[in-house]
Amino acid sequence: MTVASVADRNSASQPLLDLTASQVRRAADGWHAVLRIGAVDHRVLSKEPPVLGALYAAELPFDGDFDARAYAARRLSRPMNGRAPGPAFHKLSKQRRERLSAAISALDVRTAGGSYRITAEALFGTKRIPERAWKTHDLRNRTVRLVKGGLALVRGGYRKLLRPGRRDE
Repeated sequence: MTVASVADRNSASQPLLDLTASQVRRAADGWHAVLRIGAVDHRVLSKEPPVLGALYAAELPFDGDFDARAYAARRLSRPMNGRAPGPAFHKLSKQRRERLSAAISALDVRTAGGSYRITAEALFGTKRIPERAWKTHDLRNRTVRLVKGGLALVRGGYRKLLRPGRRDE
């Protein structure tokens, strides 16, 4: 979500909360700030350096991320007005988190020089790995898929975790 300074003090925008220097970073695309309200961190982007006491409004472009941006703006607005922020827009299921963790662990073992068999032993335990028929065992196939999944994450696939699945695409 991008915030913009509002010159008209009669508009219905909110003042940006008190920020310390450690919560604001300058980048090529603007000023990134983390606002902590209660137990929730809200990340905002401003085209100009934040000014205490200035009024701000959210800019929400009508693009593919509009729904997520509008939800984030609402989650920021609610606690600023003394209400609970509501649930996060996108959460990973426990099963998905466990699979991602296993994929990263599998990749760690492989990049350290471990074979698929050693990787499977590290992930599933040596008792579950057969002495024979390893090449056709289902845990070998699962291990290979986990390593490939870990590689995909490292090559930029982790960014997809930040966006919810889109039903319209």
